[in-house]
Amino acid sequence: MIPAERQHFILSHLANRGVMSIAELASQLDVSRMTVRRDIQHLEQAGRVMSVSGGVRLPERLALEPSHVVKAGIRQDEKARIGRVAASLVPENAVLYLDAGTTSLQIARNLTERRDLIAVTNDFEVASFLMRNALCQLYHTGGLVERENQSCVGEGAAEAIRRFNFDIAFVSASSWTINGLSTPAETKVPVKKAVVQSAARSILVCDSSKYGIVAPLNAIPLDLLDAVISDRGLSASVIDAIRARNVDVILAD
Repeated sequence: MIPAERQHFILSHLANRGVMSIAELASQLDVSRMTVRRDIQHLEQAGRVMSVSGGVRLPERLALEPSHVVKAGIRQDEKARIGRVAASLVPENAVLYLDAGTTSLQIARNLTERRDLIAVTNDFEVASFLMRNALCQLYHTGGLVERENQSCVGEGAAEAIRRFNFDIAFVSASSWTINGLSTPAETKVPVKKAVVQSAARSILVCDSSKYGIVAPLNAIPLDLLDAVISDRGLSASVIDAIRARNVDVILAD
């Protein structure tokens, strides 16, 4: 059986099972575990599957965006480290964008002394924090209010974003793969697109737990980004696949 046939076999069986072990696949395909791992690596780099301990699964599906309250309570240490690394990349006298999300709040926490900055955000909590604690100039996009995520979305927010020329923009996501960012909320798509179109440098800030999740609507392809800041939960094959698309990967320690 040639590699393409084995990979089709893996995908077909995962469609029925959801997850399978490497040992099981090696037995059914009558090949070595190393051969199965190479096939899985190929499929993972194409965004078709996700490696798990001892096996492989299909990408998860995200039907509903988690609320701000839910997001705030998970992966706090990873988000704090990502926030510190991201803030260190902001150049002097920059116009920067902070996308809605709890990781953006961590970036904001590391920029309070930066009087030289102009910060733009669609997130109410980020704006409130910067208003109370930071020295920078501050703009909120306005737009359609999304209460669950405490942010503004839609064409109104996108139009406001397009008024700016960002030196650096930090983009968030609840679901992303090697193929790009996706969302269950149609109103978020124009916002994401406007950000990358308006920024000299666009960086995804997202912990590794969000990788391998697919939502119904594509927002932006990965190769429109300049870099990804995440944590060491990303597998080596995923990191290699991202870098192969000329997108830098920075792991926050």
